[in-house]
Amino acid sequence: MEILFIFIVPAAALILDTLFGDPKCLPHPVRLIGRILDLYEASARRVGIDLAVAGWAAVLLLPVAAWGVAEFMMAIPYLGLIVAVYLAYAGLALGCLAREAYRVAALLDTGDLPGARAALSMLVSRDTSELGPDEVRRTLAETVSENLNDGLVAPMFYLVLLGPGGLWAYKTISTMDSMWGYRTERFRDLGRAAAKTDDILAWIPARITAWLMIFVGWRRGLAHGAAKANLSRDASRMESPNAGWPMAAAAWLLGGQMGGRAVYFGAVKDKPVLGPAGAVWDRQMVRTLIRLCKSTGHLAGWLFIALLGALRWVW
Repeated sequence: MEILFIFIVPAAALILDTLFGDPKCLPHPVRLIGRILDLYEASARRVGIDLAVAGWAAVLLLPVAAWGVAEFMMAIPYLGLIVAVYLAYAGLALGCLAREAYRVAALLDTGDLPGARAALSMLVSRDTSELGPDEVRRTLAETVSENLNDGLVAPMFYLVLLGPGGLWAYKTISTMDSMWGYRTERFRDLGRAAAKTDDILAWIPARITAWLMIFVGWRRGLAHGAAKANLSRDASRMESPNAGWPMAAAAWLLGGQMGGRAVYFGAVKDKPVLGPAGAVWDRQMVRTLIRLCKSTGHLAGWLFIALLGALRWVW
């Protein structure tokens, strides 16, 4: 039975994510975690507890609770394996990311700029209402490359290494960071612990993502030499210790600039420039990037199953 959970469950999850994307018609654990986090935040503010303390308490307690619930559900007789496959599948998001990215690109290609802006706004936290076509493509390239790690490589890493329970412990931290990890007055204290913990947990997967992107890019005849030469330097420019790695790799492989001016919550932010400064993303570059990210994600997933799965099996 253990071999099923080590090898078959992650493989089934990767295949299901590729074929169907996000299971929107079924209860999704991320939505449940989001509601719990909203209630937790409201309770912490109502009670008047120090928000930094509340943030660290959430990081220490909620991932353990998520792991425990997952393990309890997977122990249900006869249904445990099905539950494990579903939990593993629901924790991956590359299929959905690629599908939504293609939708934004298609809307833009048909001249529907307002529709492309609206679709893009569902993928990013920045204001998209005033973006031009070139800026929509650049923003889409940024979010696709960054979320390759957040949406598949890092979750798959923890799924194979620790099982579905470990995956959902990681996803709980990741969801906290997505909801609370902003340096605004509201979230600065509450989200500090989640942001720091997510940085630590995503550190190794982010670098694996970047180097696998370069490998796949080399196989596809992209500018892998420029990517290797500039990766570390550009990645270090970002505030996040992890986001810049896949973004810089993608920017140099495809030859398009990432970063620059963006609007978050009404405030203008000048982000570091990654890739060739001033190089504009065109229609073909965006679609090539989406395919590159899909191939990289699949390669990472199968490598993890083979290598980390074997390591876990031996141990």
